[in-house]
Amino acid sequence: MYRFLLSWRWAALALLAALLVPAMVELGFWQFHRHQARVARNELIAQSLTAAPVPFDSVSKPGYAVPKDLTWRTMSATGQYDGGHEFVVRKRTEPGGSSIGYFVITPLKLADGNGSVLVNRGWVDSGEDATSYPAVPAAPTGQVTVTGRLRADETRESSGINVRGKLPDRQFHLISSTQQAELTGAPVLGGYLELAASTPAQGDSPILLEEPDHSSIGPHMAYAVQWWLFACLVPVGLVVLARREARSPAAAEPEPELVTV
Repeated sequence: MYRFLLSWRWAALALLAALLVPAMVELGFWQFHRHQARVARNELIAQSLTAAPVPFDSVSKPGYAVPKDLTWRTMSATGQYDGGHEFVVRKRTEPGGSSIGYFVITPLKLADGNGSVLVNRGWVDSGEDATSYPAVPAAPTGQVTVTGRLRADETRESSGINVRGKLPDRQFHLISSTQQAELTGAPVLGGYLELAASTPAQGDSPILLEEPDHSSIGPHMAYAVQWWLFACLVPVGLVVLARREARSPAAAEPEPELVTV
């Protein structure tokens, strides 16, 4: 009744199933690991955002590379803005919107003399054309204390984009403390601060960036379960197909005998 299982067609189907099942199981674990990484990232961001601020220069120094476990850590810095070395970063999306504009980066000279911190003061709309410097609200004068989120320098290695290229004056593609230190000759602490609040409060200012999403876990767990279900369905499908073929009239017919001359 089931002698057809010995045919080449069924041997090929069994081989295909033997290849598909472990591949689907592995794909399921890949999505599961992505789910775990997303959950761990969310927990790290939540802990970083709710932690008490620590002085920026207690963590960073010139040339410092911000590690992943400190990214988004709440930081503070006190000093005076250096508007003469302010610059903008091109092709950045409006917070909560879709318009393309600029991030405004203003160095903050620390009151304790330990160098400068690049502060991302927020987003502004594009200028009249790609070569014009946009209208940027002036940074507050006098001493200020800023708090915000620690971010790592943007690099060519991580983005594939040149820091500057052939751009107009005071316009850049990336936020890089190393590049700014080379251009200005001033000590700039590694990483930068994504502004969240300022004391005294800012008046007219760029649009502040929103906190990173740390509540969504994405579809990875659902995809993992989906792949594992597919892996279970492959052998079930083979059994169903074999039973149907066994009940078919063709399976009941005797096989033709081999005639030799």
